[in-house]
Amino acid sequence: MFDYTVESFKSMNEVVSALEGALKERGFGVLWDLDLTGTLQAKGIDFTRPYRILEVCSPQQAKQVLDINIAVGYFLPCKIVVYEDEGVTKIGLPKPTAIIGLVGEPGIQDIAEQIETTLKGVLDAVK
Repeated sequence: MFDYTVESFKSMNEVVSALEGALKERGFGVLWDLDLTGTLQAKGIDFTRPYRILEVCSPQQAKQVLDINIAVGYFLPCKIVVYEDEGVTKIGLPKPTAIIGLVGEPGIQDIAEQIETTLKGVLDAVK
């Protein structure tokens, strides 16, 4: 599977707030928080499912991978999505190892594994 997704009975706002704190504790920051629902509705599109996309980054690890292969920037920053599905808040991310695996460089794969472990830990902690 390309993703890692967990479920929570917390509200989306509670989850996003908890994510911000848990990410910060692990050296990550939220660069951008997109309210996709609001953005689509502002464009006249009938989309009502609550859906947010957080772009997150560890500056030190971003520099490490970019120093190895500058094209890895195509995959940065990492994304975490938070959305509601049948009364349950879902929190998910594309696995960095699946994405970075496309590059085929062992040094980058090792860093992707570290990032994935950290981000999965964040999701598990906030659910």
